[in-house]
Amino acid sequence: MANLKEIRNRIASVSSTMQITSAMKMVSAAKLKKAQDAITAMRPYSEKLTELLQNLSATLEGDTGGIFAEQRPVNKVLVVAITSNRGLCGAFNTNVIKQIKVLQDFYAGKQLDILAVGKKGNDTLKKSCTVIDNQSPIFDALTFENVAHVAQELMDKFAAGEYDRIELVYNHFRNAGTQIVLTEQFLPLAPLATTKETVNTATDYIFEPGKEDIVLSLIPLSLKTQLYKAIRDSFASEHGARMTAMHKATDNATALRNQLKLTYNKARQAAITSEILEIVGGAEALNN
Repeated sequence: MANLKEIRNRIASVSSTMQITSAMKMVSAAKLKKAQDAITAMRPYSEKLTELLQNLSATLEGDTGGIFAEQRPVNKVLVVAITSNRGLCGAFNTNVIKQIKVLQDFYAGKQLDILAVGKKGNDTLKKSCTVIDNQSPIFDALTFENVAHVAQELMDKFAAGEYDRIELVYNHFRNAGTQIVLTEQFLPLAPLATTKETVNTATDYIFEPGKEDIVLSLIPLSLKTQLYKAIRDSFASEHGARMTAMHKATDNATALRNQLKLTYNKARQAAITSEILEIVGGAEALNN
């Protein structure tokens, strides 16, 4: 059994760790509220923009997506891996990296490059993949303008023929305890479904300028919004994952501290009992 001094040092160390994890949990909880409000407020706008684009495209004949809807043989793939800049968030980053490995197997024999958004993903993936760029500083000022700049670079690469497909891999925020890894096709645009309802709805309006011009102007905005929503989703998921991880770490530290205190008390009681026995034995020897 360890001596009392070692046990006291371990109790002090565990208590210090518990205070740190508890503070980090509260910080993440505060940041999660703001991030959750931001993504919750943005989702209706994104969904309505997509619905408007579908309604307009459904009434047009032929290909209306321009260069961004061009379907090519897939030989060169770019994956945008959205992770975090900081750790201590459980399996948040690991799940994204695992999904990248799945995509590598799926696109075996084809060129697959990575654009990292987040230091953790960049540090891990650059060891086994080709990372063409690292956009980690975007989390320092997470605004639509900064994300739109990255989205424009992706659109330019696709339009120039550098890549045949661009996909997003990120954690979708469901709640503080649940994050789901999603893989979304960013480019080319997926074919839009045409339904009788959307056709009837769109024909009730007079468009100025023409429908084609509106669709072509909405597509870049829709793509930028899609990337911004994915990064916002990942940002909220990061704080949810960290809050959950720190909550579990605090509980584990509390249980370990209680166990160490019990061990300390047992060792202390055993030492006291041993000293009493030695005193009694000495006294008996003197009496005899």
